[in-house]
Amino acid sequence: MLGVSRGTLRSALRRLEERGEIVRRQGSGTFVGRSAVPAALGERLERLEPYSSLAERRGLTLVSVDLNIERRAVGAEVGEALGLAPIAKAITFSRTLVANDAPVAVMFDVVHPKVSLPDDAELRAALERGQMVLDVLIGLGVPVTYARTRVIPSLLNPRERAGKLLGVRRTTAVLELEELIYAGRDERVAYSRDLFAPGGLDVAVTRSLESTRPTPIANVRNSRNSRDAAARTRRP
Repeated sequence: MLGVSRGTLRSALRRLEERGEIVRRQGSGTFVGRSAVPAALGERLERLEPYSSLAERRGLTLVSVDLNIERRAVGAEVGEALGLAPIAKAITFSRTLVANDAPVAVMFDVVHPKVSLPDDAELRAALERGQMVLDVLIGLGVPVTYARTRVIPSLLNPRERAGKLLGVRRTTAVLELEELIYAGRDERVAYSRDLFAPGGLDVAVTRSLESTRPTPIANVRNSRNSRDAAARTRRP
């Protein structure tokens, strides 16, 4: 009827199913699935860059809402990460990051008390207009050199506070990024824990094959030629 062979149709349906655009259930039929939506932010983990810069390249407008700035004890987990006693007090930030009017992440940051930060009003203005804590540190001249990032897959329940802030409607798989930012050679200056909504972040990791003693290509070829020559001389 459509002038398409059954083989072509089956191949097209299979590709649509792999992309999640249709769902096929045996005994029930074929249904429209959820179309893949490009992630709001994309991050290459081998490069440290504020999300504000990523958003700017994509033409997205970032703002922070529900922003809370307070000085409080860091607790055991953050204290261990920053090399502080659990009772040590530091400035903490919690907020929801919004990109083009859609919530994409719930963010929590702690800055080491040795970093002299601007007053709360200046910090609030910077974060509310979409800057990251990393932007603030760089703007202060903190010699940020690298960060250690851990990607944690999590399940988010719509009844949880983060689930409500991100607008999830059912228990959903999300990405959580835990990051420790360093200045100089090994000076810990900030800790963050960010929970991203589905479609909020696309993480890309580039890995290279490393060897303790890389062999030049010319040497590899010479070695192969030598083996080939030796094999020819051994033949009867």
